[in-house]
Formats: sequence, C-alpha cells, structure tokens
Amino acid sequence: MFPTPLSLEEAATLSPQTVLLAVQGWLHTEQKLAAFQEQIDALKHQLDWFKRQTFGQKSEKRIPEAPTQQLTLAEALGIATPVPPAEVPTRRIPAHTRKSTRSQAEERAEAVPFFDADKVPVTTIEVPNPEIAGLTPEQYTVIGTRETYRLAQQPGSYVVIKYVRPVIKRLDTQVIHCPAAPVGVLEGSRADVSFVAGMIVDKFLYHLPLYRIHQRLQDGGFTLSRPWLTLLMQQIVGLLEPIHDAQFASIRASRVKAMDETPIKAGLKGPGKMKQGYFWPVYGEQDEICFPYCESRRAEHVDQLLGLTAPPGSILITDGYAAYSRYAQKTEGLTHAQCWAHTRREFYESQDADPQRAAVALEMIGQMYAVEAEIRDLGLKGVQKHEVRLTKTQPLVEAFFTWVADTAADTGLLPSNPLSKALAYAHKRRAGLEVFLSDPDVPMDTNHLERGLRVIPMGRRNWLFCWTELGAKQVGIVQSLLTTCRLHDINPYEYLVDVLQRVAQHPSSRVAELTPRLWKQHFAANPLRSDLYNILK
Repeated sequence: MFPTPLSLEEAATLSPQTVLLAVQGWLHTEQKLAAFQEQIDALKHQLDWFKRQTFGQKSEKRIPEAPTQQLTLAEALGIATPVPPAEVPTRRIPAHTRKSTRSQAEERAEAVPFFDADKVPVTTIEVPNPEIAGLTPEQYTVIGTRETYRLAQQPGSYVVIKYVRPVIKRLDTQVIHCPAAPVGVLEGSRADVSFVAGMIVDKFLYHLPLYRIHQRLQDGGFTLSRPWLTLLMQQIVGLLEPIHDAQFASIRASRVKAMDETPIKAGLKGPGKMKQGYFWPVYGEQDEICFPYCESRRAEHVDQLLGLTAPPGSILITDGYAAYSRYAQKTEGLTHAQCWAHTRREFYESQDADPQRAAVALEMIGQMYAVEAEIRDLGLKGVQKHEVRLTKTQPLVEAFFTWVADTAADTGLLPSNPLSKALAYAHKRRAGLEVFLSDPDVPMDTNHLERGLRVIPMGRRNWLFCWTELGAKQVGIVQSLLTTCRLHDINPYEYLVDVLQRVAQHPSSRVAELTPRLWKQHFAANPLRSDLYNILK
C-alpha cells in the first residue's frame, strides 16, 4: 500500500481502517512468502534427487565404524575365530642386477588353463621346432611338450548340421527305405534345439534384441527372416509355459514370500505411444522367482496372483505400497512384513533437508544391518539366528522407534519436510518392520527380490518395450526360468537344451520336475544334449 517508507508524522495521520488494511496485507504477504518458500524447498529437494540420480552415488549402503570396546558376534557366542599367522622375521639383502626372464614368465602365465575343458571346444595347433629342420628322427628325442592357451573368437558361432540319410533298395523285396530325420523340438522346423536355447539366452540373459540376432545371422551368411525368429520364439515359450506355471504354484505354496512391481511398456496405445503395464515379481522361500504380467498396478492384481487363502503362518514381505497392506488385511492367516531397505531409503532421500537427523537414522539402521551381516558371515540359522536378533537387534529397533517418536514430536518440522515424511513412513509401518525379529526365516528387506528383478530394467534399456501384452507375458515366463537357474547355479543354456527335448515326452502330472530347482536334483547330472554337442565333443 505504501511504495515508500512513511515517517512517524505521516504514519500518525493514517486512519484506523488504513492501518488495519495495511496489517492484513502484510499478513497475506507473509503467508504467500511462506507458501513460496515451502514450494522452493520441495523443488530444491527434487532437483537434488535428480542430480544424485544423474551424477551422484546411488548406493544407499553405509559401513559404520565398529566400537573398539565392543565384542564381535563370534566372540559373544563363543565361536572360535581364526588366528592370523605370526609375522615371519625378515632381513634385508643387498640389491643386485639379475638377467631378465620375462619370456619365461609369460610362457608360464599362458600355460595356465583359464577355462572348463568339459564345456569349451579346444582347437590344437602343433608348432614345429625350427631346431629339428633337416634332422632325421634318429638325431633327436622328444622329451616333452609345453602348452600355451589363447582365447580366440570366430566371426560367427552358428553351425549348420547336415543329416545325410541313405536311401536303399532291398534286392529281395524291391522296397526302397530311407530313415526318418531326427525329431526336432518343433515339428518341421529348421531350428535345432541348440539354436533355440542359444537364441533365448542371448535375448533374455544377455538382453540382445531379436533384430540384432537377425543381423548377426545375416553377417554369418544365413538368409532368414525376422518374422521367422519371432514365431520361433513364441512357439518355444509356449512349450515352457507349463513349467513356469508349476514353478509359480510352488512359490504360492511358500510360507514366506516377497512381492514387488516394476513397470514395462507393452502394447500399442496409439500412434507412437505404448501402454504402461507391470510385472509383479514374486519370490518364494526355496529361491524361486516368477514375473507374472498384469496390465496395471491396481490392488486387485495382488488378489488374483496370490489368492485370498494362504498357508498357515504365511508371511508376505513387501515395500510400503498400500495394495499389499489391504491384501494382508483380508487374507486370513497372513502376516504382512515391511522392508527396512525402503524405510532406510526415505531417510536417505531426506539428507539434503536435514542432514544431521537423517544421519542419525541411517546410523541406527546401519547397526541393524551390521548384525545381519555378522549372522550371515557366521552361517547362523533357525534358533541361533532368532536368539541373536532378540539379544542384539531388538534393542536397536526399539531405540530407533523411540527416536522416531521423539523427533516427530518436534514442532519445528514442517509436514512437507522430507524428514517428516520419512518419520511418518517408519512410524506407520512399525508392526511390519518388527516381524523379522520373531521369525528367523523372514529377511530384513526385499533386497533378494530386488536383485532378482534387475533383469527387467536391464532388458528395458536394450529391447525397450514389448509390442503386445502377450509378448510381455512371454518375457515374464522366460525370465522366471532363467533367473531361477541363476539362483540355483544352473547353466541356463544346458537347462533349456535338456528341458525343450524332454517336455514333449515328460508326464504332465510331473511337470514340476522340470522347474529349475527340481531339474537340478533329477536331471542335471546327465542332461540331454544336442547332436551338435556330440559332433564337437
């Protein structure tokens, strides 16, 4: 109202209504400034987050310094720890010059095998000795050989198997006979099982799109169409789908499960636009994982995938998405556990707004993870693991939530402050975050699931999207089996070569035996091979 400051004499001449209007205007301006400042703080927090995602360190791991006076977990449990060897006395010797033996060292290094001879084909090249040129065999004696290994690569690794089938005519019956061609995975297909398995591994394990595989084939001298590769992939995934379903049934029957969701573009929404779909990865207690696909992130998909009945004493560990809490409330006999890693992430994201108090929270959570690391290093299970969590971790958890309550009572924290949101996130989920203390089979977080679902975002960076929803479903089927193979230390290529030949003749009632976990027990010792294996062997 007053563009220039007023003097005392000028202010004394103002009417009461003018003063009241001036005070109201000042208060309104203060409110607008406070709102603007709150918006600026929120935008600064978002900008810091984007900078950290683009240029900064994304790891949330913290390594706290152990107190010098504190016993280790092994010492507290009375477990003997290895004693480091005593220092060996040394003495200094005069320096001297020695003839270089670089070539001998290189020969010794090149003579060390760095591969599995049972899996890698080796081509042997005989190197002639120039010293025996012009000598007769009676003039020298071969006393041994030295071997040198070099890693080599051919321009293309594709091979054509040619089956030659003799056509005969029996003279006694005058009947012409010709043996049938070996049965392939797909009737009438030109693809050998080794090619099919390799194509699946290249696309889903090493994230090589089909158009690049097609380019490699063309560069290798093959004349094939890309639609043929697409159709071949769809037919093969159809053979693997019953195995995936059996594995998903095993996961649903698990007492302890972890679940999450991750986005994927699948299906055309319009010209140049893709629909947003979601994989809902589920991890079972026997180290099996499946990636069912759904068209949205709606809560009803959790009901459809897991069902509204659960085994006795079941536990579902997830992040803070409200859909899982609603599912747990209407599923009888199910306990909902929450993830500490997601709770820690909330405080990690609040460091820019309140670094001191965020550091306190991260330090306290880090101490809990330090106990879990010691439990893992010592290989504790069952009762021992439970006792350690009760004696060492439970006091840390209680101290953490006491600190959360005291800090949240600070009236100086605005509701929009990221630290306030982190405190509310932790306080609201306290019951779920304490579940792992009472059950040794429940992990502290869903990091094991996060590591398993990493194949999906890695694939998105390569093949970007799926043309159809059916394609997304097929991606989930294949990745479920390949990721589970990795979890059980199974070679995915050997698994696929065996299973694709076995699935047509295996009883449908025992299809669960072809899931990676059970396949390792029944068939891994003597798997079925391609004819190419016998040729190269």
